[in-house]
Amino acid sequence: MNIALVLAGGVGRRMGATTPKQFLSVLGKPVIVHTLEVFQNNSNIDAIEVVTVDSYIEEVELYRERYGLDKLKWIVSGGDTCQESIRNGIFNLEEKAKGNDNILIVMSVAPLISDEVIDDSIRVCNKYGNAVAGAYSIYNFSTIHRNIENIEHNFDLKESLTDNPIGFVDECVWANNYIYKEDHVTLNMPWTFPMGKLLWAYKKAFNEGIGNDVRAYTTTLMVDLGEKLYFSKDTQKNKLKLTTLDDVDMLEGYLLIQELKKGNTEAAITLANQYD
Repeated sequence: MNIALVLAGGVGRRMGATTPKQFLSVLGKPVIVHTLEVFQNNSNIDAIEVVTVDSYIEEVELYRERYGLDKLKWIVSGGDTCQESIRNGIFNLEEKAKGNDNILIVMSVAPLISDEVIDDSIRVCNKYGNAVAGAYSIYNFSTIHRNIENIEHNFDLKESLTDNPIGFVDECVWANNYIYKEDHVTLNMPWTFPMGKLLWAYKKAFNEGIGNDVRAYTTTLMVDLGEKLYFSKDTQKNKLKLTTLDDVDMLEGYLLIQELKKGNTEAAITLANQYD
């Protein structure tokens, strides 16, 4: 069985919206529904679990019937961090999934994930034991250095330093090296692992305090536990993760263009008129 574990526990802090970004309406439907429909319509996905904000659990329940999401089997409360939310989702599946079932961990705010990406993630996991969507970087990297004391004294920072554009603190962030792009892969979702491996990793992590801080994710945890990661296909579209209002605009524009390409001119105009 292949189960999509859809993370929808964010509150949209970086976007600055009053509604969590996954529940913002884009062309008449919540963002999370656009994402869930991809997995609903994928023939290789057998079931869907959503991990979300407590106050939106009933809302997600309504989506099942409203949008015909009959693969949506479980809705679980999220945690204080992404890692805690993943743990909650995994632990909820302990008595529901078999050890060799594939769990595809994805974000609800990445609705342009495709069947090609999903299917290849399952293929690679079945062959090698896990799959992480990856692509060669198109830019070189630098390792950044931060003058934290200067930052704290001179800037009104948001909750996390990485929530601020790097230019916001440009005189306090610097680099003196470069790393060739050819030597690195940019990791993305899905993160696909057998249920048994995830259950082992998350029980060990939270029992022993391994890889469960605010910067930790499934991929970092697996590496910390000595596991190798294997790469599956990624696409440029799949990299669109709604973090800012600009991302929402790009998603809306992309979806409208797809309607026009299909010849649905009237539908595209109707949808566009919602923003008048």
